[in-house]
Amino acid sequence: MQGALFDVVVDTVRELTPRVREYRLRSADGRTLPPYSPGAHIELHARTEVHGPMVRHYSLIGGSRLEDDAPNVYRIAVQREDRQRGSAHIHQNFVVGTPVRISRAKNGFPLDFRDRRSLLIAGGIGVTPIYSMARSLVRRKRDFHMVYCGRTPEQLAYSADLEALCEGRVAFHYSGDPPLENVDMVALLEREPQEARVYVCGPPSMINAVHAAAESLGWAEGRIRSERFGVGPAAGDRPFDVHLRRDGRVVPVGRDISILDALSSAGVDLFSDCRRGECGLCAVNVADAGDGIDHRDSYFSADEHQENKSMCICVSRARGERLILDL
Repeated sequence: MQGALFDVVVDTVRELTPRVREYRLRSADGRTLPPYSPGAHIELHARTEVHGPMVRHYSLIGGSRLEDDAPNVYRIAVQREDRQRGSAHIHQNFVVGTPVRISRAKNGFPLDFRDRRSLLIAGGIGVTPIYSMARSLVRRKRDFHMVYCGRTPEQLAYSADLEALCEGRVAFHYSGDPPLENVDMVALLEREPQEARVYVCGPPSMINAVHAAAESLGWAEGRIRSERFGVGPAAGDRPFDVHLRRDGRVVPVGRDISILDALSSAGVDLFSDCRRGECGLCAVNVADAGDGIDHRDSYFSADEHQENKSMCICVSRARGERLILDL
């Protein structure tokens, strides 16, 4: 283990669905990995031959049903999204014995152990942190219900495990293509008691629908906790260079890595939290936007995006080959 990253190796690989594989990662030296709580995730650092370094974020599952993983093991599940991007590289190249570097576990989607009642909502691969939460709630004998949404039964990873684990407290919703359009989130929330808190992870459309339903029912904002996935690289992303005006360095940013991750890997000390372009903690001032900025955050307003004076470097990118940041 070196610095902020830990050396692990792929211990086992398991096919969960035609597109989802589970990877158990074991510490390379056999030592215990840092503990974590339900909802936590790690950064997985790898390098592709064609596009260079990549960083991906994956939720930690914790174990199988009620059986915990060994203290020197982390378990993740990876859904293949694109034949040319990070998840495809993992599916094609990660086999038993493959060395990998990962970060310490981080949690921006924590399960509140004080909840008297929890409603867990998962969409597609968003099940990974939700599965971890379900395991914790069952072990602590807490009151909860889970709804797991997807297009077909064959596409729902861990469905059999969850059915056995939750013992009648999980409902599966199969919605065909496109997914999730006919889930009545208002009706779902209306059935919950006043003390219930909702945890939802999945596509943005589903998360937005849950928040909109809660707002229409007059729920307090704190009763909904959500984590989005899929704020990763887009198909047309290209590499570019980030020039640090005060630091003097030039840091290349590959098509499969965010500016934040590229700078962090280069040793630049930065603040960050959500890594979804929502909280604004990673926002930096832009000295020269070059050919413009592809703003992908929801923190700045449309007018602020037009000004190109600041950007959230966890998700936004340069439109051209060069960007100068006031760092």
